[in-house]
Amino acid sequence: MSFQNNRKKVGLYGGTFDPIHTVHLIVAEQARDILALDEIWFLPARIPPHKQAKQITADVHRVKMIAHAIARHPSFRLDTIELEREPELPSYTYDTVHILKERHPDIDFYFIIGGDMAAYLPKWHRIDELISMVQFVALGRPGYVMDNPYMQCVIKVEMPQLDVSSSMIRKKVALGQSIRYLVPEAVRMYIEEKRLYEA
Repeated sequence: MSFQNNRKKVGLYGGTFDPIHTVHLIVAEQARDILALDEIWFLPARIPPHKQAKQITADVHRVKMIAHAIARHPSFRLDTIELEREPELPSYTYDTVHILKERHPDIDFYFIIGGDMAAYLPKWHRIDELISMVQFVALGRPGYVMDNPYMQCVIKVEMPQLDVSSSMIRKKVALGQSIRYLVPEAVRMYIEEKRLYEA
């Protein structure tokens, strides 16, 4: 007799999303499809540990932009768990996953990271515990080498190389250049309406 695993499979996709852009959505959709995930949850970070010295756009704007970007996708969801923390505390993945597993004991979580972040796994906060709590998924471009002791516990998924970044979009807006098609249209209109990233 075989038992089918009916537990829900959810991908966790964290980041600053300042702003969310088209490649974020492509990555999320490809990961969802390739790994047969039921949902992708976007987790905007308040203070990513590696960006504590940088100026980040107000939470309310980043949340609204994510909501606009994923509104029409039935399997994409926004979760503001990291924004519920004390403002002065950085967003550690360990804390986020620990809380989510307590809240949702019936869900198997997959934590999606870029190939560049995979290289830093040995330095992540409480990584030895974290690697046993959640299945990591590393997205790398073809031929990209991800090599550290933790990679044996990580699912590696190849992604096409799409060279778009949030910093590029912020720079283009500051220079008065077009960002059409680099971000979803609803996000572009929100950025214009709120005059975000203008010099």
